[in-house]
Amino acid sequence: MFIPTRTSIAADEPKTVLILQSFNQNSKPWSEYSKALRQELERRSPWPVIIEEVSVITARADEQNAETQFVGYLHALFDHRPPDLIVTFGALGGAFVQRHRSELFPAIPMILTTIEARRVQSLTLTENDTVVAVRQKIPVLFGNILQLLPNTKTIAVVTGNSERFWIGEIERELESLKDRVTLRFYNDLSFDQILKEAASLPPDSAIYWNQTRIARGEVHAGQRALTELAAVANAPIFTFDDSFFTGEIVGGPMASVLAGTKVTTDVVLRVLAGEKPSDIKTPPLEYGPAKYDWRQLQRWRISESRLPPGSEIYFREPTLWDKYRWYIALLVAVLLAQVGLIIVLVSERRRRLYFEVQASRRSAELAHSNRYSMAGELTASITHELNQPLGAILTNAETAELLLKSSSPDLDELREIVTDIRLDDQRANNVLRRLRSLLKKAPSEIKDVDLNEIAGESIQLLSPLSIAREVNLSGFTAPMSLPIRADPVQLQQVIVNLIVNAMDAMSQMPRAERRVTVHTARNDNFAEVSVSDTGPGIPSEKIKEVFEPFFSTKAEGMGMGLSIARTIVEAHHGRIWAENKAGGGAVFHISLPLSAT
Repeated sequence: MFIPTRTSIAADEPKTVLILQSFNQNSKPWSEYSKALRQELERRSPWPVIIEEVSVITARADEQNAETQFVGYLHALFDHRPPDLIVTFGALGGAFVQRHRSELFPAIPMILTTIEARRVQSLTLTENDTVVAVRQKIPVLFGNILQLLPNTKTIAVVTGNSERFWIGEIERELESLKDRVTLRFYNDLSFDQILKEAASLPPDSAIYWNQTRIARGEVHAGQRALTELAAVANAPIFTFDDSFFTGEIVGGPMASVLAGTKVTTDVVLRVLAGEKPSDIKTPPLEYGPAKYDWRQLQRWRISESRLPPGSEIYFREPTLWDKYRWYIALLVAVLLAQVGLIIVLVSERRRRLYFEVQASRRSAELAHSNRYSMAGELTASITHELNQPLGAILTNAETAELLLKSSSPDLDELREIVTDIRLDDQRANNVLRRLRSLLKKAPSEIKDVDLNEIAGESIQLLSPLSIAREVNLSGFTAPMSLPIRADPVQLQQVIVNLIVNAMDAMSQMPRAERRVTVHTARNDNFAEVSVSDTGPGIPSEKIKEVFEPFFSTKAEGMGMGLSIARTIVEAHHGRIWAENKAGGGAVFHISLPLSAT
């Protein structure tokens, strides 16, 4: 569909549009459609448009030849040049032009608009005529009333005396409701009588506004009539067109002035551009989304829960939140931020005090445990590990002494001996360095370390002890690095403690079955190390107590090692736990968070 625009058509002579109104220029809803059409044509038309608006109400006088005289008047009005287009609004205007189409500029295009589809005489339409009709759904309009007010017993229908067609249609289409609702038609009453009746309606009543022209020729179709009716009525008012949606109407599904005008304007521009009217087919316009006046809903105590889905509510009075939402939201955000900050500070303070107390207590326990349990174990390990490099140094030194006493010493062999002495010295130094690192009482130092390296050093440190106790000590490290943030001395102390405990647990086992295995692995975002043995395991009723202070399964044990280990692991934001293996023995697990690096 092509609609001309200002850029698609060059400026030309003005186009003259004759608008024929059914009633006067203040008669709603057609006056609103006419006004909206003028505005749309002024905004969208590529040509200058001259609009002549005339009401056919003057042709409905009592004289028999009134319509003939009115046709003559229109011809006289355009004797110099006929209009380019005729547009009628309403059923009475449409009926008039259809009765006189052969006399009223038959070659001029004509558009019948804002006319109910049932009021169009389709057989009399010519090839120069087209229709932009509307479709009034009476059951939908009255069904809306009953949905919002299910107890309604009486509906007063305020319709014009000239609209007897709609009286018959309403009675026919609402036949199924005759036992539920009583319909009162006010078409034969004067306007003053209508006001009196509306003010004294029985309880559970509603008013349907469809008025144009009432009895004895009075015309009360303007906004003033609706305003006067709403001022005295003791029942809510409903209607069929949103041109009446100005504060007096509750609302519901209604014909839309904007939607109808847009379609009519499109057709007008197509016809003025030369398109044949009979080729333009538009389906009847139906209701848009239901819309309601919030003030009327409140006045008549109609719950919003009764409104159909997708309804639009207008004129809602802003709440305190609507008026000051940004200020309230900012204030709440500030208060929440302050409360959150206070909670964090209090929590951090309690956490810091807790760990200070725990650190002080565990430090004392660690010193006490070191003095009484580790000294003997490490003495044997140090002695065994230092014997090898020291013995090698002595042998090499004696050999060098013999070579130097010879008349022609072999310098190359002396160089090799000196190199061996230096390497054995470094081995002995590494043994002492590892021991000093393990036993020193320096302040805690958190830094980036690899859990694989700490586990490997712990195994290397205790290898002589495992040989002395005839225990098979083996380690299996993860293929990738396991970077963590930790104090390497404290963490090594934990692993050493677990390995020594595992050796102790197997002291009564046959020598061939004594095995301690250290595993490291990655589990999601955590690094894990586990120490397992093949001993008798932990009694199931005691497994939850093994990390408590002073709990021990050894007669000579003081029960502090595992408690200290738990404190150190938790201080590193990790977790330590124990479990029995299915095939026998126990396994201790340590899980520590991987660092960002």
